[in-house]
Amino acid sequence: MTEIKITMLGPSSVGKTSLLTAMYEQFKDVASGTRLQLTPVGDSGILLQDRLSELKNLPDTFTSIKAEGGISNSNKVSVFKFDLGKRGKNNSLLTLQFLDYPGGYHKDKQEYLTQQLTECVAVLVAIDATALMEEGGRWHDSVNRPQQITELFENTYINLDSPRLVILAPVKCEKYLQDSESLRKLHKAIRESYKNLLNHLRSEELLTKVAVVVTPVQTVGSVFFSRIDVIEESPQFVFRKPNAAAKYNPKGSEQPLRYLLSFLLKRYDEQRAWGFFKLILALLNRDTEFKDAIRQFTFACVRDSSSEVVQGQLLLTVD
Repeated sequence: MTEIKITMLGPSSVGKTSLLTAMYEQFKDVASGTRLQLTPVGDSGILLQDRLSELKNLPDTFTSIKAEGGISNSNKVSVFKFDLGKRGKNNSLLTLQFLDYPGGYHKDKQEYLTQQLTECVAVLVAIDATALMEEGGRWHDSVNRPQQITELFENTYINLDSPRLVILAPVKCEKYLQDSESLRKLHKAIRESYKNLLNHLRSEELLTKVAVVVTPVQTVGSVFFSRIDVIEESPQFVFRKPNAAAKYNPKGSEQPLRYLLSFLLKRYDEQRAWGFFKLILALLNRDTEFKDAIRQFTFACVRDSSSEVVQGQLLLTVD
């Protein structure tokens, strides 16, 4: 079995588990025309089912959990695994392992974190869009910790021996995807607020090795930012449903997976044995039906007008 590691970065309350839940739940619909099947492994399925139940039963008005403790306030690494295989077959061909690290690792376990990020094919950075966009981005630094995330990349993306994929995924962004002008402002805010990170990734040594994508994800789809209540100098972000009948309706949650698989498929098309991509070459050479199903699934990347490839288009383009 071939296992691919993906690091997830972002504050503890930004919605990383909700993103994975929506990705898994929406995959059933968007991949229905292919032979692909995505199955959570072990405790991952239980955690995702619990979160799905919460998302489907959100009250009409609710407050997001306050972000604190840096990238994550947990004291252990959270691991979510998905098996990707062919529908109707009792065998997993590819395992996707999503890793969510505690914020304390940034200071206390730098060597371990550096090693893990180096081993990961892709990094998924979840961004709280409300903290970024509201009140002129007043709460962006304290909630999203962009400088902390930038430092992680500066310490790990050095002398890369194979290509990498970085996905910036704004979540809680329903309000900013209602028209083209709002979407333009969201993308502009990301480019400006993550300028230091993007400058590092487009440096001469990394420009041809790192693909960077911005792809907004509506993890609920039926809730919209309402207001910010400041309690003891900390923001509480309040969200509301447009009406009592609004149901759980995620949008765009499959896009990070489309880009990830497109990135892997491009490595296969190049037929270059880059580091851990040797396993991908062997797998797809062995199973052409699986390769063709992945290719069919990834074609929809270009049809999503809310996404933007910031750099590395050639690392993602699949013929």
